Amino acid sequence: MKTETIEIDDSTATALKRRAAERGVTVPELVAELATLAVSPVEADVDEVAELDRRWQAFETQDSVVSNDDVVQWLQTWGTPAFRSWRNR
Repeated sequence: MKTETIEIDDSTATALKRRAAERGVTVPELVAELATLAVSPVEADVDEVAELDRRWQAFETQDSVVSNDDVVQWLQTWGTPAFRSWRNR
């Protein structure tokens, strides 16, 4: 296999080494995997998309959905004497 040297900055090299170690592969293996992912088309599984649609529709029909404003107001009470658990608000 022919190899080439590519220059990268220290922080990128460190990040690649750390990620490769986390995955248990070499840096060249990680870069090859990332390059393959970047050029290969991403296909969504029809069944997975249908399941996500089903879950979203079920979520939208719940009575317990609250507005973002209500959540923001509740979050603003964190750490204050006015704080109550979500269920006791």
